[in-house]
Amino acid sequence: MQQHLGHARALAALGLTFLITPLSSTWAQTPAWPAKPVRLVVGFAAGGPTDVVARGFAEQAGKGLGQAMVVDNRPGANTIIAAEAVANASDGHTLLMAATNHTMIPALYSERIKFDAVRSFKPVCRIASAPTVLVVGPSLPVKSLGEFVERARAAPLGITYATPGMGSSVHFASELFARQAAVKLTHVPYKGAAPAVADVMAGQVDASFATLGSVLPLIKSGKLTALALAHPQRSAQLPGVPTFAEAGFKDYAANAWYGLLAPAATPEPVMALLQREARAYATSAAGSDKLRSLGMEPQVQCGDPFAQDVARETAVWTQIAQQLKLKVD
Repeated sequence: MQQHLGHARALAALGLTFLITPLSSTWAQTPAWPAKPVRLVVGFAAGGPTDVVARGFAEQAGKGLGQAMVVDNRPGANTIIAAEAVANASDGHTLLMAATNHTMIPALYSERIKFDAVRSFKPVCRIASAPTVLVVGPSLPVKSLGEFVERARAAPLGITYATPGMGSSVHFASELFARQAAVKLTHVPYKGAAPAVADVMAGQVDASFATLGSVLPLIKSGKLTALALAHPQRSAQLPGVPTFAEAGFKDYAANAWYGLLAPAATPEPVMALLQREARAYATSAAGSDKLRSLGMEPQVQCGDPFAQDVARETAVWTQIAQQLKLKVD
């Protein structure tokens, strides 16, 4: 009897070993992430607000993850080139630093894009937001929003405005204001915020409904004149600039967000690591101070709430595009 009991115990122990060994081996073979440098794709030229957020995040996240995070600027086609590269990436080490215009792509390019702006990605975290500010350059010497509107009404299509691209958040913000103010402006699209703002500053284009982060240093240095800010209250960075509401357009509201998206197949453990790094950057003293110095506000929203906002905004912008008859196909 004792011999049979010992034999049963030995078999049980052997069976337990068989059960444990494959599981342990599986976990042991799971590679740590990241296993190589991470590529962070940006759909705008270097120097714009999305690029600035991407570089600040990449520097800190690279340290936290133990692998370099390299920013890859791929401007053009209103960020479709960049978004498509990330949606189709299969190396497990490619991410997208997106902005508000990502949710506007389906509204304008429904027959052109080869990815789904919602389903092809997993939203990691929104990192920051920035209000829209109307700025003018030396070619348009007006000092107030009232003067701007007066000139625009006197000469339909006579005032030009620059944007980072057709269908960008700045384009939508501009057209929404033109609609509310009952004016007609001439759109001049660029491949990014930096070249758009440069031409306004040089007097090649009259104005831009820019994100505050892309023009704040130029306003402070006097190279651009800010007429109004689309925000509930004045900015501490620009206390002398009135809000659109104060200037007579109380219903006008426009802002931009900047956030991290991953390919749809990204595993949840990797998402958790990225969310950790996004929170760490936006809430760190260095990160939050950097964002605020650029006219942005740290605004962390991760996981499902961010994903729901991306889906909701996509639907809203599609409806607005239809109302404004904006189409690029």
